[in-house]
Amino acid sequence: MAKSTAKHDGGLMETIKTVVYALLIAGVFRTLFFQPFWIPSGSMKDTLLIGDFLFVNKMAYGYSNVSCPFSLCPISGRILGGEPQRGDVVVFRHPVNGTDFIKRLIGLPGDTVQMKDGVLFLNGAEVPQEPAGTFEEVYEKQGPMGNLPRCENGPVGEGGICTSSRYRETLPDGVAHDILNIDDAGFADNTDVFTVPPGHYFFMGDNRDNSQDSRFGQAVGGVGFVPAENLIGRADRVIFSSAGRSMLYFWTWRADRFFKAIE
Repeated sequence: MAKSTAKHDGGLMETIKTVVYALLIAGVFRTLFFQPFWIPSGSMKDTLLIGDFLFVNKMAYGYSNVSCPFSLCPISGRILGGEPQRGDVVVFRHPVNGTDFIKRLIGLPGDTVQMKDGVLFLNGAEVPQEPAGTFEEVYEKQGPMGNLPRCENGPVGEGGICTSSRYRETLPDGVAHDILNIDDAGFADNTDVFTVPPGHYFFMGDNRDNSQDSRFGQAVGGVGFVPAENLIGRADRVIFSSAGRSMLYFWTWRADRFFKAIE
């Protein structure tokens, strides 16, 4: 009887050890390689929608000040990875409040960036835009925060169709992506010339009239210039997407966005 009890206890300990090791490995994997991220706002529509779930590739630009639990991987400094590229969709820490943001990388160190009548100018040259139809969505509360979308055709009653003009923008390096227009004379549609300082980056949301990004100074809640050490990683693919208030509402899942590549 004693042998049976000892054998049972030994099996239980092995199970517990297996679970603990699995959790440790998962923690290391998350710390070093990928970080999950939910899209909470509409600033990157229609590239990213509220309720999109993705993993951020932390290897894309290397590691910065990495620390692993229980000293399992004594790595420090920035290793591996390449340089951020214009057009990358990047998750970064806000330079002031430290919250995670996701925007598109527009300006590299040394670039000049300006908006004129809603058109982007990089290093003095106009970035071409071509009409790409209309983005439509239902005017209703979106995601856990219950945000209502902004509409170019507003005001729209709840349950109505909210529209925004869509354009295809092509950056100098050839990266093409969709942007949305809501307001023809928005506050950030005409700006001064921004010169990106060394070691910093300039970000903008694809939903150009609904994004607090580098066009807005940090003193007014904007992002301003983002230092390189604040970059977390690149978003490459939507893994899962839910249009409802909870991911458990399976009837709100967007089947067409599972494993969708991010342009």
